[in-house]
Amino acid sequence: MALLDSQGRLFGKVSILDVGAGLVILMVIFGIFFFPGTSGSIAQTSSPKPIEVDVVVRGLSATDPKSLIKEGDKTNIIVRKQPSGEATLKVVKFLPRNTIVPQPDGSVKALPDPRPEVSFANDMVLTLVSKAQMTKDGPVLGGEKVKVGTTIELDGPAYNFSTSVISVRVEK
Repeated sequence: MALLDSQGRLFGKVSILDVGAGLVILMVIFGIFFFPGTSGSIAQTSSPKPIEVDVVVRGLSATDPKSLIKEGDKTNIIVRKQPSGEATLKVVKFLPRNTIVPQPDGSVKALPDPRPEVSFANDMVLTLVSKAQMTKDGPVLGGEKVKVGTTIELDGPAYNFSTSVISVRVEK
């Protein structure tokens, strides 16, 4: 009796393709149980530390943003589409909307923008206070790293908008 017959069966009974598929399944099961790899959160370190995060908001369209966003209010933080906890608005600083106006002597001045549509576009810098896990790569809020340039979404009872991180400070 031959090892392989003309139809590719071992000893005339089992297909060689079935044997190959069975070996692949056994290797996968072996790999899962004996080499599971790394697991767990990236934020498995010490206890949470207080941090301050400065974010800049550009062109927020709202008729009265000062009634929506107030110092001392709580806001939900969403980083990379993942809920990342809650923060307190420590400082809310509204920035003026200026335009550069050339002067007759060749110099320029920054003057308030006279266009009516600009009154609905608001710029501000917000300082958020929260607690974050510390890793070797920096603070982590809700499993997401927070660094300068990270886009953070702020979600409150009457607003939801995106901001960009411009500063991260860890309290001692």
